[in-house]
Amino acid sequence: MASTAIDYDYLIKFLTIGDSGVGKTSFLYQYTDGVFHTKFISTVGIDFREKRVLYNSNGINHRIHLQLWDTAGQERFRSLTTAFYRDSMGFILIFDITNEQSFLDVQSWMEQLKQHAYCEDPDIVLCGNKADLDHKRVISETRAQSLAEKYQIEYIETSAFTGHNVAAAVELLLNKVMKRIETIVLSSTIQARRGVPKLFVDTKDPPVKLEGANGTDKPSGCRC
Repeated sequence: MASTAIDYDYLIKFLTIGDSGVGKTSFLYQYTDGVFHTKFISTVGIDFREKRVLYNSNGINHRIHLQLWDTAGQERFRSLTTAFYRDSMGFILIFDITNEQSFLDVQSWMEQLKQHAYCEDPDIVLCGNKADLDHKRVISETRAQSLAEKYQIEYIETSAFTGHNVAAAVELLLNKVMKRIETIVLSSTIQARRGVPKLFVDTKDPPVKLEGANGTDKPSGCRC
């Protein structure tokens, strides 16, 4: 009989969003498999990749099972993909530095997040992808950074082709999400000691499965 033991401490779901063709699928394959897919196949609906990582906090290693959801960027799939927003605990918003429209559409994607994410201030990392095509760049790093500052989110330039900053972008988002989780867990523990009912799952036995909506706890995010 197969063992049903869970061998990780946290199950965390990230969602990649952005226009079609900005490199979302290639970004995720580069992160999970370390390869670049040369053949472009537009994602239909939703797909996902998985990876196990260790997150160190105050000298303690937490075993993280990452689910990285890949969304279709085409308008006709928006109603389908927005259903996954509330299940996601962090967002990788990608545009193409060689494509003006994909950058302008960042505003639309941010509005989608404001409407459908677990709260109005979710953890987001903005990625200017295709940094290997700097000679074709139409969006300057300064311009992109200014937009990120407007929305008070992190900005990083990546290349799904070379792998430049791909892992760094995911790690940046994971760090933000884990700090949010730890803050809520700490607050919950303090309240429990004072006799206040817990607002969050315990991080001890069994391991935390932060599944989000759809019948389980709301994603760890904020208490908006």
